[in-house]
Amino acid sequence: MLKENTSPLYQSLQDEDIQAFNEAIDKGETVDLRHSIFRGLDLKGAKLKGLDLSGGHFKSSDLRGLDLRGCNMDGCSVFNAKISGVFFPKELSPEEINLSLVHGTRMRMKS
Repeated sequence: MLKENTSPLYQSLQDEDIQAFNEAIDKGETVDLRHSIFRGLDLKGAKLKGLDLSGGHFKSSDLRGLDLRGCNMDGCSVFNAKISGVFFPKELSPEEINLSLVHGTRMRMKS
């Protein structure tokens, strides 16, 4: 279930202020991004590696070039997102990613 996220770091992503988000992450701040909405956002350059993004909704987002290795993306949807150059977690099969990209299915990570 998607939730309303009131975190200041999440709000930085919603405002597409990637620099502020990355600076906070570099300082060791934490953020809960589970079940969050990222619909239509330009997230290029965001330091998301290793974060729990489970249940996230990335419809029509620009994820190009992101390093998502180590992220929990179980239950995420990337329908119609731009994913060129993305490093997805190794637990996600190409088939899962493609089904989500084309049909909007929620991705299932292999354990």
